[in-house]
Amino acid sequence: MKLKEIAHSRTGDKGNISNISLIVFNQADYKLIEEKVTAESVKSWFKDIVEGEVTRYELPELGALNFVMDKALGGGVTRSLAQDKHGKSLSSALLEMEI
Repeated sequence: MKLKEIAHSRTGDKGNISNISLIVFNQADYKLIEEKVTAESVKSWFKDIVEGEVTRYELPELGALNFVMDKALGGGVTRSLAQDKHGKSLSSALLEMEI
């Protein structure tokens, strides 16, 4: 199943750091994403984009995981040649991950 079937996502940025939240629609699915969506799996998923570390923060009360991805935006908004300089589309890309 793809993550988009059980969760939604939001993305933020600061400099060359992208921050992606993954929030389940149903709290009962939190344990599944907690088990399957690791910092390592997210780094692997974005291997062509993320040059730095990926750190995962768990928010079980909210049914959410938050991923902070260093060196993920091609140098940052003012330095990147990417069309999506803020990395807003990364949330949609994460939702395509199979678990």
